[in-house]
Amino acid sequence: MERMPRKRWRPSVGGLLWVGVWTFPLLGPIDTITPQHGGVVAGVGLALFTALYVTVTTLGFDHRDDLRRVADIGFGTVAALGVALAAAYGERWLIVLLFVSTCGMAVYGGRPRMTVGLAVLLAVVAVEAVLGWLQHAETAALLSVIVGTVLASGLVGAVRQMGRLIRELQGAQEALAVAAVAEERLRFSRDLHDLLGHTLSVIVVKAEVVRRIAERDPAAAAAQAADIEDIGRRALVEIREAVTGYRESGLTAELTRAKGVLSSAGIAATVQRTADPLPDDADRLLAWALREATTNVVRHSGAQRCDIEISTVDGAAALRVADDGGAATGAAPGAAASGNGLRGLTERLAAAGGSLEAGARDGGGFTLVARLPL
Repeated sequence: MERMPRKRWRPSVGGLLWVGVWTFPLLGPIDTITPQHGGVVAGVGLALFTALYVTVTTLGFDHRDDLRRVADIGFGTVAALGVALAAAYGERWLIVLLFVSTCGMAVYGGRPRMTVGLAVLLAVVAVEAVLGWLQHAETAALLSVIVGTVLASGLVGAVRQMGRLIRELQGAQEALAVAAVAEERLRFSRDLHDLLGHTLSVIVVKAEVVRRIAERDPAAAAAQAADIEDIGRRALVEIREAVTGYRESGLTAELTRAKGVLSSAGIAATVQRTADPLPDDADRLLAWALREATTNVVRHSGAQRCDIEISTVDGAAALRVADDGGAATGAAPGAAASGNGLRGLTERLAAAGGSLEAGARDGGGFTLVARLPL
């Protein structure tokens, strides 16, 4: 297997500018650079320190794990050069150590290595105090440098953490977007299964009726063909509405459809409805359940009779569909729902706090019971 080429790191222009603009305190030591006191070496050292500081700090903010070793080496170089300059050129150069600390916080200020960043800060403060004492620095000036070091390092650490939180938030948003797309695909697949599965089953049943009676009763065959045409048109409308997310399916209309479909399949249907008018959400969900149950009866049961009952018990609406067929699904009494349609229906009901039971009945036949709290 070929390895993907490693992407070379290039510091962003914005990052370099953001880090570089805060190097203005390094202008202070420039006043002390004179030819009599090793001005060339001091100037070159300060320029090299500034360039290394800007590059390594920008690298530290990049958060790339594959560059961690490079950042470690870079910070070690910045720290060594900074301590050497501060020790060699007097108290005015102690400000260089402030940048050593902020560079360390940029490199080590992330969550896994925050302890290292704090240790760098404490070490820098200690070096500042020792060098200030050895160089007989004024107390006020030394305290100013130490306090500035602590505050600047804290600011860099806060910015580093803010960057981490922003990355985590972006990752969470991407994960939520992926989950939302997956959920929408699942919903859409369930809708298409329920719509097309039911509609095509009805069309097949009516087409079989047309084939059986076409020769002996052309008028009845024409009526069944007209029903097929009407069902196809309704299916087109429902699919369009499902795609746009605004499909509404009422339980009353679904009951009428179910009786017509069962009758066309030669199955005697009885309907008993004692439930009061249901809320819209419950009405639509039970309509879905009735549609799926009717489709299964027509497709799989080989039944002669189907009983449909809609009731409310203990604050919950219940739909019960029972047939006297052969329970071709092979489910045991009270078994959990199986099959794509029943799984999708179970998920819909569970999301609304309801439940679905489907399985073979004692003595033959199949029963589906959907319950939904109101």
